[in-house]
Amino acid sequence: MKKLRNHPQSNQQENSPKTVNNETDLCSLTDLEFKREIVKILKELRDDMNSNADTLRKELENVRRSQEKLEHSFAEMQTELRAVKTRMNNAEERISDMEDRIMEITQSGQQTENRIKKLESNIRDLWDNIKRANLRIIGIPEGVEKDKGMENIFEEIIAGNFPNLKDTGFKIQEAQRAPNKLNPNRPTPRHIIIKMAKVSDKERILKAAREKQNVTYKGTPIRISADFSTETLQARREWQEIFKVLKGKNMQPRILYPAEYHLK
Repeated sequence: MKKLRNHPQSNQQENSPKTVNNETDLCSLTDLEFKREIVKILKELRDDMNSNADTLRKELENVRRSQEKLEHSFAEMQTELRAVKTRMNNAEERISDMEDRIMEITQSGQQTENRIKKLESNIRDLWDNIKRANLRIIGIPEGVEKDKGMENIFEEIIAGNFPNLKDTGFKIQEAQRAPNKLNPNRPTPRHIIIKMAKVSDKERILKAAREKQNVTYKGTPIRISADFSTETLQARREWQEIFKVLKGKNMQPRILYPAEYHLK
């Protein structure tokens, strides 16, 4: 009975293909079993490889897409950088042009200023040259010339203050008050301008006035000076402090009047 129960089971084991587990020694398998096992293993490997290949393809596709995005972003950044560089170059060129223009304007302004100063100096020299034969008498009261005339007043000043010049025969070309119109608000009388015929006569009178120092007209102190342009007078005033310092150091500078420059 025992043999009969076990016999069908043993026949079934003989007829069914043998399975090999992890502990089965391949060397103990028959050729057919070995081949089947190898085919099974290869099939599993192929399925794994196909599955891994699909995964790798998907991952590679994702990497490729990410790379394309990065390349696109990099290209956009390069384009933006080129645009920024172009704007910077344009700005630098405009700044350079503006600096050049400012330099040109500065140089042109300096040249214009120099020309203006030169013209002003030429005008001053011309005006001083026109006035080089003039004398300016300061302190003569208003109205005294109506009865005697300015030429007679001048002769009285010469005779009363410089007797040695009395008979020299000075010739006067013109004599007038300056300015022409009397300003009622002006506290001091207008100056008298005497235009001499010769510059040398004017210089002799000025020299005599500097030597005498105290010049008067009928007891009233007056002053005789050269007739300079306003600009020359202003320049002379600016030198007054320098002359004071020089005099304080016992240095006596000789003042050259514009007419003396021409005479030399």
